[in-house]
Amino acid sequence: MNSSATIPVLTIDGPSGSGKGTISLHVARALGWRLLDSGVLYRAIGWVVQQEGLDPADDAAVTACAERTRIGFVPSDDGSEVRVLVNDQDVGSQLRSETAGKAASAIAGIPGVRHALLQLQLSLRQAPGLVADGRDMGTVVFPDAPFKVFLTASVAERAARRHKQLREKGVEVKLEALQQDLEARDARDTSRAVAPLKPAEGAVVVDTTGLSIDQVVEKVLAVVRG
Repeated sequence: MNSSATIPVLTIDGPSGSGKGTISLHVARALGWRLLDSGVLYRAIGWVVQQEGLDPADDAAVTACAERTRIGFVPSDDGSEVRVLVNDQDVGSQLRSETAGKAASAIAGIPGVRHALLQLQLSLRQAPGLVADGRDMGTVVFPDAPFKVFLTASVAERAARRHKQLREKGVEVKLEALQQDLEARDARDTSRAVAPLKPAEGAVVVDTTGLSIDQVVEKVLAVVRG
């Protein structure tokens, strides 16, 4: 048996804008566990695809890109991975842009891309434990995880959150456009043939609509601590 299988994993899945990133970071810090933001991996590949001028609909070219792209993490003082190096370049906030998010969604359904990133994700299962944030963490990557959560929220609330985040960064975008983008992304993520977005078997579903960050963190921590 792989010794890593004894290391606990908490998977936190959910649609875009449900708060996975923020909640996962807070929970990882509270538990003292490592953190995997799987969405960053797909954003990194999407970013490289854009930088190289590749056609995101060309499965073979995008898969080859995923296979040769080097993605590394620089741990913060608390042990969570917050800085991402793509081909030894610190790309920083570029991976958090709406453009990178759309690129990630466009290539995430390609089987070759998912296979290329699977081993990297599995390698992050290290002591004392791992909080894995994504869309298929509990269903595909860590199906044996002892703790599974699925975060959700209304499309209107998720769009409002993203709108607030972007405005705080000085980015002006229409709320209606964000909501339409989220609806389209949800449709792609839930209907794709490979690893569609859905709650894992046994996952605790937490609707974050109207809840504060602290309230959601407590609900998720309760899943681990009982």
